[in-house]
Amino acid sequence: MASPGKKAYPLRIDPALWATVERLAAQELRSANAQVEFLLREGLERRGRLPLVVPDDHTKTGGFVALDRTPDMANPPV
Repeated sequence: MASPGKKAYPLRIDPALWATVERLAAQELRSANAQVEFLLREGLERRGRLPLVVPDDHTKTGGFVALDRTPDMANPPV
């Protein structure tokens, strides 16, 4: 079952690729699902498509705030 606040999505993936994800996840002490999320975030960040997340100064939230990093379409990434 998906964690609260997480989107469940069935994934069709090549078994060899999934085995590689599972090996990498084990090496980095993550679940395979957490590894997939990590890899997706990493790829989106590299492309500048994910909002920058910085620590929130408010102790009551104890979380993070997202900063708008909308790509500048006048200077698109190469």
